[in-house]
Amino acid sequence: MDPQIADVPNRTTKLADDRSKMATFRTHLALERTTLAWIRTTLTMASFGFGTVAFFRSLRQANQSAETIRLHEVAIRFGVALILVAIAATVLAGLSHWFSLRRLRRSETPVISQWPLSITVGMLLAVAGLVGLWSLFAG
Repeated sequence: MDPQIADVPNRTTKLADDRSKMATFRTHLALERTTLAWIRTTLTMASFGFGTVAFFRSLRQANQSAETIRLHEVAIRFGVALILVAIAATVLAGLSHWFSLRRLRRSETPVISQWPLSITVGMLLAVAGLVGLWSLFAG
């Protein structure tokens, strides 16, 4: 028997193993990029929350009318809501990353949840926005 022909299954198996390892590595890097994107997003949300409070604080200090005081109070609630959503999203992104890595390390396929983090954060932001609008126009 020709030695090259006898070695074909071994080379094919090795190539398949190498491809599987590279696919796992690429998936791991994709998980890292996704988590870093969530961290950037949540830092932006928290920064916007702090910025909103600071802007209306300076407006209140410049003009002590009843309207600027009310706007400052609404801005504080809205800013705190953004910061809380950002903290929750950061924790959830970290947990999602950790669970996906665990599955990947056990050679299981990572799964996408039926209620993704992006929808959860979007809904929380929508609720925070509606509450902010209601606070703004109710007073």
